[in-house]
Amino acid sequence: MTIDDVVVRGFMTLGTLVVAGAAAWVLNVPYTVAVVSALIGLVLGLIAAFRQSTNPLLILGYAVFYGVFVGSFSHLMEGFFNGIVLQAVLGTALAFGGVLAVHSLKVIRVTPKLYRYVGAAAIAALGLMLVNIIASIFVDGGIGIRADNPLGWIFSIAMILLGCFFLLLDFDSIEQAVRAGAPEKLAWQMAFGLTLSLVWIYLEVLRFLSYFSDN
Repeated sequence: MTIDDVVVRGFMTLGTLVVAGAAAWVLNVPYTVAVVSALIGLVLGLIAAFRQSTNPLLILGYAVFYGVFVGSFSHLMEGFFNGIVLQAVLGTALAFGGVLAVHSLKVIRVTPKLYRYVGAAAIAALGLMLVNIIASIFVDGGIGIRADNPLGWIFSIAMILLGCFFLLLDFDSIEQAVRAGAPEKLAWQMAFGLTLSLVWIYLEVLRFLSYFSDN
């Protein structure tokens, strides 16, 4: 596996997601279709992640279904906040460039301990979001981490930073795999990881911007 292998697969995976998202945007797919696509994409993504799959059909399948959801959600947000999608795309691109620079300059040293910390933070974040969803059934706004208030702003910033740390770990994993002479097919798993991190950052930036955008 080489860096070029990862770049090519990355463009294919992310490109498939973007094309699917653009199609969902143009066709203005119904909300129910977007939700079902999100669930299918989530299942495919979990299978690819936990099995460390290098199957291109599985990974591109995730990109198609989740891309439909991302495109539909972006279209919805653009309807409420004009120009927010372009801002979120630019913010994601800046985050990608910033993390790549941090990795290249070795500003943050990636260690096994950092992997554990980021993993623990992700589990804690997902746990909080689950609690918020359950609480929102009984209390308007749940525990407030996804509301337009200071707590919600802080949580969104934390989620963007967590996505950036995931991206940093992705870059480190790619570097280690290339150095270790990993098989070429592993480039698909690396491309999948990069896509996951970028989509995470994009959606969180989109949410954060919505707090400060005029309706």
